Amino acid sequence: MNVRPKRGKMNNGFDPAKIDKLDQRTRELVNRRNKLLGPAYRLFYDHPVEFVRASGVLMYDKEGNDYLDAYNNVVSVGHCNSHVNNAIKNQIDILCTHTRYIQEDILNFAEKLTSYFETDLSNLMFTCTGSEANDLAIRIAKYYTGNQGVIVTSEAYHGNSELTSSFSPSMGENTQLGTWVRRVPAPDNYRVSAHHFGRWLALKVSEQIDDLRRRGEGIAAFIVDSLFTSDGVFFHEPGLLQPAIDIVREAGGIFVADEVQCGFARTGIKMWGYQTQKITPDIVTMGKPMGNGYPVAGIVVKPNVVKNFGHDMRYFNTFGGNTVAMAAANATLDVLINENLMENAQLVGAMLSSEFRKLKSKDERIGDIRGAGLYWGIEIVKAGKTKQPDRIAALKLVNELRRRRVLVSATSFNGNVLKIRPPLTFSADNADRFITQLEAALETTR
Repeated sequence: MNVRPKRGKMNNGFDPAKIDKLDQRTRELVNRRNKLLGPAYRLFYDHPVEFVRASGVLMYDKEGNDYLDAYNNVVSVGHCNSHVNNAIKNQIDILCTHTRYIQEDILNFAEKLTSYFETDLSNLMFTCTGSEANDLAIRIAKYYTGNQGVIVTSEAYHGNSELTSSFSPSMGENTQLGTWVRRVPAPDNYRVSAHHFGRWLALKVSEQIDDLRRRGEGIAAFIVDSLFTSDGVFFHEPGLLQPAIDIVREAGGIFVADEVQCGFARTGIKMWGYQTQKITPDIVTMGKPMGNGYPVAGIVVKPNVVKNFGHDMRYFNTFGGNTVAMAAANATLDVLINENLMENAQLVGAMLSSEFRKLKSKDERIGDIRGAGLYWGIEIVKAGKTKQPDRIAALKLVNELRRRRVLVSATSFNGNVLKIRPPLTFSADNADRFITQLEAALETTR
């Protein structure tokens, strides 16, 4: 007898079994959505929200109530940014076409963007999404190395295409991982006692490379989200990744830095998350923050890594790198640089860090504070010093904040880490509102 697996997990997902608890309009919309879009689409929060417009870091529901968006990194320079939107509108009235024709704007943007990378990283290839970018990166890695094996962290997320979902364990236990995929633990410096985390991680990677070699797969790539986002957000000082990268390269593989979530100045320290580690990847992948939510993404790659792939295989994407996408990306980068949003991330992030630690000193449920700039994880544990994850308490906080019109979500295998990553335009006043509501939510759910 075949038994259906349990419903695939989703942190902070709406439970369809609780639809009767919703108001009539929301219930009707959810039922209509299920009928038309099918069961794979999921909603956030115990009581899903219907938004009708947005501006900056605020989103508005049908009644005109504003919600503070402390979660949405895709609109990196703020919802409905006028400079980006005007660039898109102007270009779409002139020309929208692909990269098989000469267009100067793609070259201008490529020159501008690659100036923020190390000299070795100089070839830029465009996609529409971060999933496509990671898909392309692994295709290139496999072709360059002649190997198949891919090593990821234990709860990594790298995309939802067939290829990327096969090395994205955070998609849930019902998603099959590739036979050529191996996992290593995330560098959890809250729970793991390691004298030197770099050596510790390198040992874990070495063990998986040996297993891949024994099974005839070899190592093609070690791919890491530089802030270990889906694992629970872990931020380390320089020195963590280099020993593992050295072992991967010695074994014939390459290192891919997934910057889809933590890139574009989000740490407030460097333009890219991996740069906080003082390393140089072989490929860097980027996502939709490149165009403030317009579907433009891509990879930057060392020329020697992509040379044979480009010669033998070629690459084409109808929409990746089209003229409108380039207008969006160029305008987004202009805003990021001209409005000093990296500096803003650093300053506001320092304020958040200080306030988070004050709350931690008063509430034993806050086990750990991790992050940098405008990317933070707050780990919620059972009261005391057990460090036991408390998923229920974390989700209560997420939903209480939503009730207070503040948007965050949850991450990690246990779903007990509050995930905070607002647009880079998040101000000190926004941070003050966030802290005020978080403190109130902690008190209400005590």
